[in-house]
Amino acid sequence: MIFEEKRYVMIKPIMKDEAFLAIKSAPATKMDTQVAQDLKDTLQAYSDQCVGMAANMIGVSKNIIIFAIEPAQIVMYNPKITKKSRPYKVKEGCLSLEGERNTTRYENITVEYQDESFKKCKQSYSGFVAQIIQHEIDHCNGIII
Repeated sequence: MIFEEKRYVMIKPIMKDEAFLAIKSAPATKMDTQVAQDLKDTLQAYSDQCVGMAANMIGVSKNIIIFAIEPAQIVMYNPKITKKSRPYKVKEGCLSLEGERNTTRYENITVEYQDESFKKCKQSYSGFVAQIIQHEIDHCNGIII
């Protein structure tokens, strides 16, 4: 007899309370892997409207982000930008907020984070992917664009 483990998809509602979103997130731990899975499920459900999310967007004040680079979804625990260059101005929208807002982003960034195995990583990104990561890290830091 073979037992198959079932996984339930948990699509969470999107947090729109700006007071909650303005709170800096607490560090993530290995106990937060379910939050990352909920982020995956929720990002997949909203894939026609957004390409990245932070845990506070689903009501959990933890330092976890996710972004989509087709066909993968990348989870980062405790991401921190350690290097940035080539600033530019851009208008961004957000699933948690109404309309678009002006902000400054950087064309090139280097991020230190923990991967899904909580292994320390350091990676450089550029272009649109760098912009997504900056937006989501801002969420973790309580910065509302």
